[in-house]
Amino acid sequence: MSVDDARTVIDAAIAARTFPAAAAEVGAAHGIVWAQQFGRLRFDPDAPPALQDTIFDLASLTKPIATTSIAMSLLGSGALALDAQVSDFFDDWRGADRETVTVRDLLEHASGLPARLVDQPPATRREFEHEISTIHLEYAPRTRSIYSDLGFILLGFVLERIGRASLADLFERITRIGAVSESPFHFGIDDMLAFGVPADARPRAAPTEPLPEDPRRGRTLTGEVHDNYAAALGGVAGHAGLFATASGVGAFARALLRAARGIDGDAPFPPALVALFTTRSAVPGSSRALGWDTMLPTSSCGRRMSPQAFGHVGYTGTSLWIDPQRDRYFVLLTNRAYAGGGTPDELSAMRAVRRGFHDALGDL
Repeated sequence: MSVDDARTVIDAAIAARTFPAAAAEVGAAHGIVWAQQFGRLRFDPDAPPALQDTIFDLASLTKPIATTSIAMSLLGSGALALDAQVSDFFDDWRGADRETVTVRDLLEHASGLPARLVDQPPATRREFEHEISTIHLEYAPRTRSIYSDLGFILLGFVLERIGRASLADLFERITRIGAVSESPFHFGIDDMLAFGVPADARPRAAPTEPLPEDPRRGRTLTGEVHDNYAAALGGVAGHAGLFATASGVGAFARALLRAARGIDGDAPFPPALVALFTTRSAVPGSSRALGWDTMLPTSSCGRRMSPQAFGHVGYTGTSLWIDPQRDRYFVLLTNRAYAGGGTPDELSAMRAVRRGFHDALGDL
């Protein structure tokens, strides 16, 4: 298997209209091994091509890249405790079934919270806090793990309270994108990794289409967050809202990979904290770590990652996997959500693309 096989997987997915555009980057701790862009931003034959500076909605990659990195930073500074109880932050979080739930449980998707709310998203942050804090738990905390956007929305609120700033500002303090020469991630001039897209950059954003239940349905979202909960929260939330170029995600991945391999010891990713956050949870049956997922042969990472690998995916068709043992990271960004993408067949097609992509690069 080779880069040519990975190209074939992506080209076939575009031909099958799984997504119109994609950007891939594979690298090691000290540099890029392969990078390429594919397709056009829309299915129209005259649509702009995907380029190195094309911006993608990362969707749930926000959870590990932004929210988890902020949590790691606050933990490292002593401002955050993983065993702090959620009830310490929200007056509405009350009841014997939930009083033991901690920040660690939110990070590990083991809090008992369901994936989403039953009704449409509320209009204000305060209403989000109340709805999530009072919703019926699906299971006893830490008896299992169910992936939950609600848990990460609440975690984002916790981090903003502790950090006394928005998630966007807290994340920018970590990346320091405004001072490229000082950035610990060594961002290039066209790289982007941030909440929201500036108005002048929106034309180079890969568009998505709202889901049927989204009040924005009927129009194309270009540089606007796809997730309707994140949109209701102003585009900045703990579970979604981050946008990036593939090279921006790659710069982040290299910094994290260096730390995971013990090469760098400086902020923002001390190796001991990276090891803590990427160690699989003790929750029964869970593959989750703190904010990250870990390698299973049945997951999106395919069958050829090492047991040390950790990563995550996003609903819009994005993924990042990092394998310290192999000294590799794998970025695949697409705008699958432009094609709809919500049916079981469409979800299955994207899973097959991710697995085929990573398996094809198993010898790279």
